[in-house]
Amino acid sequence: MDGVHYLLDLAIILFAAKLFSTIGKKFGVPEVVGEIIAGLVIGSAVLGVVKESDFLSIMAELGVIMLMFEAGLGTNLQELKSSGVKATLIACAGVIIPLILGTILFMSFYGFDSFGSERFMKGIFLGTIMSATSVSITVAALKELGKLSSTVGTTIVSAAIIDDVLGIILLTVVTGLSGGSQSESVSSVLLKVPAFFAGAIVTGFLVYRAMSWLDGAYSHHRRIPIISLCYCFLLAYLSETYFGIADITGAYVAGVILCNLSDRDYVARRVDISSYMIFAPIFFAGIGLKTSFGAMDSRLLMFSVCFVIVALVSKVIGCGGCARLLGFDSGDSLKVGAGMMTRGEVALITAQKGLALGLLTADYFTAVILMILVSSVVTPVILKKLYQ
Repeated sequence: MDGVHYLLDLAIILFAAKLFSTIGKKFGVPEVVGEIIAGLVIGSAVLGVVKESDFLSIMAELGVIMLMFEAGLGTNLQELKSSGVKATLIACAGVIIPLILGTILFMSFYGFDSFGSERFMKGIFLGTIMSATSVSITVAALKELGKLSSTVGTTIVSAAIIDDVLGIILLTVVTGLSGGSQSESVSSVLLKVPAFFAGAIVTGFLVYRAMSWLDGAYSHHRRIPIISLCYCFLLAYLSETYFGIADITGAYVAGVILCNLSDRDYVARRVDISSYMIFAPIFFAGIGLKTSFGAMDSRLLMFSVCFVIVALVSKVIGCGGCARLLGFDSGDSLKVGAGMMTRGEVALITAQKGLALGLLTADYFTAVILMILVSSVVTPVILKKLYQ
């Protein structure tokens, strides 16, 4: 990091994010879309005044962790319990359909090959990337619309969390089949995932009792949101470091554990101040900063466009179609499908794993970034139209 240059980057990002989100709001576009476009404009894709850095990546990671913690705090436990089975089935459909369609798309462009071949494994891996769902942008859009704790909102968030877990298992299976040295055994993952949730439930009960006592003794005191945020960061750290589950899942689970506190809204407001002012704009602008079109040729451009279209449509078909079969009406089914279209940090993590194992070349990373960017911009707009 060059001296205090990161301060200039922060000033530019926050100003641009606020400027574009305000302009977007004037045209009826969700604020998060404006923040993503701001990152695209100030990043290497257009002006190039701000470049990616480790510092900005860490700040962005904090932003999505806090956003998911707020989503957990806003969860209605009764709605969560009632949507559990449906959310699981929707998540399964949202993984299987994109995986199949993504694999077929790749081999349609680059040739079909036998099971286990290098080309086949690349196709499977791109399908794995396509199957990932990132709920953070949907959470922000639903929160802005006041629909986060609705039946549809709770179903989307629950399904996306389950999708993350299924994505981890799928990633492990695919890397295991590829024979990558960095791959973790499937049996290990299958043990770690239930172990995390079992541990979170048992310890969460004790944490909730302790926080309830503290809440009663020091109602509306600043130490309540501070300790709550400490618990969020701790569970996010433990989930990723020791159980191989995304830190955002740990943050969301921490929020769910504390969602019945009497001071829940007070905690959420306090966390939202820091999130809204600094961390969330950096996260959303960071999606735009990662976008670059320098290595794009005509074939890769055509593949990238098809990749984005199939990625969006496959979630609507998989998740929305499953929701319709489970009894949701047509409008709510479409909202579920649209809400599951977003890709973000989970797809990036999967893609980076593929680069490390040689299953993905840097060229295809552009298609992944384009999928994340388009889905991040389109999803909030579609959700707003559907709710109107």
